[in-house]
Amino acid sequence: MSLLLRPPFVPGPPRPSRILEPLGLHAPRGHERYVVEGGGVIVIAARAGDRLRIVNDEGGQPCEIAAFAADGRSDTAILGAPANSDAGGLKALLASGQPSLTALRRRLEGRGIDLGRARALHLFGADTPARTDETLTLTQDATLVIGAPGGGMAPDAQDTATPLTVHLTLARPRSEARFELPDALADPILDLRVKSATAEAYFVKAGDYLQIIDVDGRQCTDFQCFSARKLDKGIEHALDVTATRSAMGHVYPMPGLHSKYFDQDFVPLIEVVQDTCGRHDTFGLACTAKYYDDIGYPGHVNCTENFNHALGKHGVKPRGGWMAANFFFNTGVDAHGVMYADEPWSRPGDYVMVRALTDLVCVSSACPDDTTAANGWNPTDIHVRTYSGAEPFKRAIAIRPTKDSEPKMTKETGFHDRLSKLTRNFVEYRGYWLANGFAAAGPIEEYWACRQKSVVMDLSALRKWEITGPDAEALMQYCLTRDVKKLAVGQIVYSAMCYPHGGMIDDGTVFRLGQDNFRWVGGDDYSGIWLREQAEALGLKVLVRSSTDQLHNLAVQGPESRDLLKKVIWTPAHQPTVEELGWFRFTVGRIGAADGIPVVVSRTGYTGELGYEVWCHPKHGGEVFDAIWAAGKDHGLTPMGLQALDMLRIEAGLIFAGYDFSDQTDPFEAGIGFTVPLKSKTDDFVGREALVRRKEHPSRKMVGLVIDGNVQVGHGDCVHVGRAQVGEVTSSMRSPILGQNIALARIDVAHAEVGTDVEVGKLDGHQKRLPAKIVSLSHYDPKKTRPQS
Repeated sequence: MSLLLRPPFVPGPPRPSRILEPLGLHAPRGHERYVVEGGGVIVIAARAGDRLRIVNDEGGQPCEIAAFAADGRSDTAILGAPANSDAGGLKALLASGQPSLTALRRRLEGRGIDLGRARALHLFGADTPARTDETLTLTQDATLVIGAPGGGMAPDAQDTATPLTVHLTLARPRSEARFELPDALADPILDLRVKSATAEAYFVKAGDYLQIIDVDGRQCTDFQCFSARKLDKGIEHALDVTATRSAMGHVYPMPGLHSKYFDQDFVPLIEVVQDTCGRHDTFGLACTAKYYDDIGYPGHVNCTENFNHALGKHGVKPRGGWMAANFFFNTGVDAHGVMYADEPWSRPGDYVMVRALTDLVCVSSACPDDTTAANGWNPTDIHVRTYSGAEPFKRAIAIRPTKDSEPKMTKETGFHDRLSKLTRNFVEYRGYWLANGFAAAGPIEEYWACRQKSVVMDLSALRKWEITGPDAEALMQYCLTRDVKKLAVGQIVYSAMCYPHGGMIDDGTVFRLGQDNFRWVGGDDYSGIWLREQAEALGLKVLVRSSTDQLHNLAVQGPESRDLLKKVIWTPAHQPTVEELGWFRFTVGRIGAADGIPVVVSRTGYTGELGYEVWCHPKHGGEVFDAIWAAGKDHGLTPMGLQALDMLRIEAGLIFAGYDFSDQTDPFEAGIGFTVPLKSKTDDFVGREALVRRKEHPSRKMVGLVIDGNVQVGHGDCVHVGRAQVGEVTSSMRSPILGQNIALARIDVAHAEVGTDVEVGKLDGHQKRLPAKIVSLSHYDPKKTRPQS
């Protein structure tokens, strides 16, 4: 007799689902958060009784606060504290000439606020630990000017300026809304609320900007527009997402090269300028009556009928279903070709900004779908603003280093002004616009220039962190796989950084600037955040502060790079000259002469050739570039972009995060086992136990592949022995110097011996195969004789 299995009896009411989400989605009503960037200033309007908490995020960052009463009078008694000095730091920042701060100063002057006589409350000092906070309560309504003062950090110094976070708890919430509408980015022409489950039509003039804001987060909005000129002629050619995908080659346009939406005649209608969300849809229709009828909700309000109603006022005929740019809609296609949707990625205040490329009639909805996760199960409002085309908005994409971070918009590097005269082909890379290639040469010519002559390339997007204090060496010794204790002042070492399970956080280089002074240069913001977290957990006396925005770098690479730079770089007698500089060493010098621009020059690179990197403050970027460019005329100096760099580093067997390694990959599996000296480094470090185990029992190995033929292979292509998959391609290219298709791949150790024949699978992995042979990881100069020459 079979027994009927039943679930166990659980007394009491059901428990709610446990969901861990970013802090910004659950801020209590009446709580506002602001970030003051290092070397930046913000202005906040606050009221009597409001509580201000200022957090020194990374430590060591001074703060100045000036409070102004309604009559423009400066009075720090409003903050419940006496002024302890002149607002010198604030004044210096606002007089620095930075465009954003100049505009802020003008707004203050427009409110009748004069910083010239202001006194300020000074908080924190150079030794203040990370996360230290101060709380103040306002005694009356005031305008607060809060700054994180800091001058330009010299490249061999470590006095970087870092962010402050300001938490404002309101005594009386400004409204009943859960989240406040963000401040306008400029004076708006149109300020339009699209209420939940409705749609609104509006006009946008050619050249003007349109900002579409998700006020409460997790809310979709369908967007459609028409050329007003065509409508006047009775031609109803709406924005066509199929034409757009075909023209742009992307599933949806983003700021940068592939940014335009078109109609069916490929007439460009809008260009995406800024995007703080980065996740949208162009496949599904705006929700329809049929959709809701079919899933059992007949008569449900829907975006299509809302569009029909709003556009009818402009003479547009109704449709049964509207294609649209579905901003904030989170969709995808799984391995079986099934489309799916989930909650949006958008957070409160996220927005998309587009620019009208012709006069437009537009319509925006606040999607009413409460039957799925498409709007986070809670449909809310959308807000629309338009701005004059004269506003200086720059293209940008937001990134967040951690899930709880405020968004940071894409920036231009200190060399962008010079490089933008040589190319328009820039791509967003980790928060910066970097050149992808140059029209005058192209990636193949740039590649050969690096192999034969010299190239210059902007690599300022690398993350830099200053590690200072009596426990700096102890922290780096514990957090990196390399033996940092052996590092001399002036020396650099390449290292892995691992989690306790042995998976990699990042790879990078560590510079030793002094006995208790280090600089970590990596690819990911989180590597520096993680260093600080370990320092705090261990109670170490050390500061870990970001200097990415204070230190930009040009790579000068190629056989003639030394001869070029020795004409440009002056060094004092106690520092090595460029000619004397050893591999993985750095020197401190100046451009041209003893009174020139300060720089640090390191003998490092990512090309497999002799090469250097020149580090300077971004304010000097143009002058540094000009000096190198002028000296490079006799050395065939060519500007190089990311496309050529990828070719060079693959040939040299140099790995790239997200392609060749992840947090599921240990250094041995990534091909950099030499960075884990388990025998010679006797001190413990994070991940050591796991790495001992992984080294003794390896499962995968990083190898090179030579493909027999010219058919392109790509990241993620499967590698087979017979029917079985034994690995995957991580990076690939067609090598100009070898005349072969080559790849980097991670292979099961049972099939990873050099000389083993394998096959790269295309299509479904079986219908098309490319014969290949396993070779050493470095296809070009495996002994690294050229960079050491």
